[in-house]
Amino acid sequence: MLSLATVRQRWVSFVGTFVTLALGVALIASTLLVHLSAKPTIPERFAGTPVYVRSTGTPWSPDTVRALSDRIGAVPGVTAVVAERAFYAQLLIDGRPFGRPDARDPQGHAWSVAGLAPYPVRDGRAPTAPGEVVVGRSAGLAPGARVTVLTATGPAPYTVTGTVDGPGLYVADDVAAGLSGGTRLLGVRGTGGVAAITAAVGGAGTVLSGDGRSALEEHSVSGTREIGSQVLTGMVGLAAFCTVFVVASTFAFAANQRRREFGLLRAIGATPRQIRRTVYGEALGIGALAGAVGAALGALVAPALGGVLVEVGFEPPGFVTRTPLWPVAAAYCAGLLVAVLGSGSASRRAGAVGPVEALREAAVDTRPMTRARWICGGLCAAVGIVFALATPAAGDTDMMVLSMLAAMALMVSMTLLAPVVIPPVVRLVTWPLGRLAGATGILARESSLTAVRRTASIAAPVIVTVGFAALILGQVATVSAAYRSRGTTAVEHQAVVRPDGTPGLSDAVLAALPAGRTVAYTATDLYVGGRTRLAGGVDPAAVRAVVRAGSLADLGADDTVVVAAEPATDGRPAAVGDLMPVTFADGRTATLRVVAVIDPLAEVELLLPRSTVRAHDPAALTELAYVDGVGLADLRAAVSGLGATAVAGKDYESDSSARDDVLVRIFVLTLIGLSVGYTGIAIANTLVMATAGRRRDFAVLRLSGGTAGQVLRVVAAESLMVVGIGAALGLGVSVAALIGVRSGISQALKAPVDLLIPWDQVGGVIGACVLLGLAASVLPARWALRQRAVGVRE
Repeated sequence: MLSLATVRQRWVSFVGTFVTLALGVALIASTLLVHLSAKPTIPERFAGTPVYVRSTGTPWSPDTVRALSDRIGAVPGVTAVVAERAFYAQLLIDGRPFGRPDARDPQGHAWSVAGLAPYPVRDGRAPTAPGEVVVGRSAGLAPGARVTVLTATGPAPYTVTGTVDGPGLYVADDVAAGLSGGTRLLGVRGTGGVAAITAAVGGAGTVLSGDGRSALEEHSVSGTREIGSQVLTGMVGLAAFCTVFVVASTFAFAANQRRREFGLLRAIGATPRQIRRTVYGEALGIGALAGAVGAALGALVAPALGGVLVEVGFEPPGFVTRTPLWPVAAAYCAGLLVAVLGSGSASRRAGAVGPVEALREAAVDTRPMTRARWICGGLCAAVGIVFALATPAAGDTDMMVLSMLAAMALMVSMTLLAPVVIPPVVRLVTWPLGRLAGATGILARESSLTAVRRTASIAAPVIVTVGFAALILGQVATVSAAYRSRGTTAVEHQAVVRPDGTPGLSDAVLAALPAGRTVAYTATDLYVGGRTRLAGGVDPAAVRAVVRAGSLADLGADDTVVVAAEPATDGRPAAVGDLMPVTFADGRTATLRVVAVIDPLAEVELLLPRSTVRAHDPAALTELAYVDGVGLADLRAAVSGLGATAVAGKDYESDSSARDDVLVRIFVLTLIGLSVGYTGIAIANTLVMATAGRRRDFAVLRLSGGTAGQVLRVVAAESLMVVGIGAALGLGVSVAALIGVRSGISQALKAPVDLLIPWDQVGGVIGACVLLGLAASVLPARWALRQRAVGVRE
């Protein structure tokens, strides 16, 4: 009862905690619901077939496909075994490529694959001869239409013989066999038993059935879902930290303000245990109500959050948010747990208050640093330093996570040690004010030094707000600039021919470029010693590389290879004359002879004659072509209508980089909005609590002759000073974490990297903190000054 009465009486002090906890529970509930809904799904074009067999290592060779199909086809109940042959194909409509370009999810298929969905012909008939194609109805073409189809070899005329409801282009099976590379998937139609099919397959592949078919989800969809998962994880992690931080700081500050109240309770017989139970009761009361509100709000906004993630590209199209009950209940329990954990230190501090505190009139902090605060602050500082030192040695993803953990630990340490750190900073900042006329600066300084815990509590959320903003913005700016610089260095040519609405360049584009002035790598996968190696098909005469051994002139025969990344063979670096057993993209194996060893290239690890690549991978595309000595206008004219364009080398930026930049900006804005929103609530709440509790101080100033304007200027000066100190400490924390990121990127790129912090954006966050701090302190002070100077009671 006492706990509930206290909450009712001091509701202003707990408004910020209630709002933050409710929002935290809502975010946890909504993100949990979205995350649990974001499961792999069975692709529509595979949904109509009950069983699939997928290769577990290298692609199957044609002989292996025939043997497997015969064994599986002999299983009772199996009516057909369909080899999934896919290749790059794209319609050219009105001179522009139609549809979404994605090299990982080719849209060209053999007609027999349409039966796996199934996609029956709606209008017209199936393709039976070369030059015939069935298209999706979304293309808006009717049977008999003449179209141009882009493939890896270039544009070719086709006749539409029919349409289907699904996406993609479908050609006769024998035509698809000549356009596709290796086979990795077999669809098994009929009623054959899974156990019998598994026995027939043996160790040649993995059998997928039922929900296991979701493993066939398109790469583009799974990639989008992975990005969404990272976004949701970042949101939950940041929200959880900020929520615990705000709740803990609010309860701690409230407990410090209520020392006389707790002392009075002790004086009338309350035990420390009863005081602790009172604080815990307050936390549970707020947590129960805020958790219920937040859980309901989270369930309501989860579908909208899922829709927003789809809209910005963090979830695939067609994503639907499901709303089971248990994630909402889990979020509610998490809210209660956060409330209890956040009030833990406050309850211990409240229980330690002695009866003599009831007699104190001054708000002087006699012991701002306890032993527990020293120990915890030191441990957090040590953890933060360890994480910061470990950051450079981590991988790209782990590097960002470690830097974030380092910043979090250092922020907590700075908050705990603030009563020690802030007073010297306050004296240093306000030293010039002592030499100036007027008492405003002196009063602001002395007030901050006298109530050092209040000053530390106000500075703490500013440290987190500015620290997170500078850290996230600095991470993105530093990493983006470093990799953009690497890409610019790699493009040392006058012009770059790049795809324009297509996933890559065809042979027709390369044939249109000037011989001897073009460097291009037609990418394919080679499987060497159980590892996948990226190989590039090249024109041997156009290769530009530093030769360490051998001669590039010897590259030309089908069995030759140039090593560009020094892969090991038989436990030692490759050397000229070595024999390298490989498996090509079509599943066929061969032994290649190393004819040269060159310095590593950024694009590929192995070089092959382009004719070799094309013989084993008809669907292979070329990512870029570098050209010198030809004007951009001439290059654009040469590749017009082929799904390509030309840009200056210094201006080149890939489509994927541009899309990634957009997604990163959205991600950054989301995280910064979360951190600033949460900690902004803490800033406002702490300042309102602090100002509301200083009515007696304001009364003393008024009785001493100060005007209302002078009192408000003192309050404003103190707020500006504390917010500025918190911002400086937050910047120091973020820079310490960012140094590790810069060092790690520099080691990865083997080149110096500049530490970049977008000061204009960080300055905007600091400005928002200043405005919020002034509003949350001056407005309550103005309200408090309306009270009579005589007779004010605490």
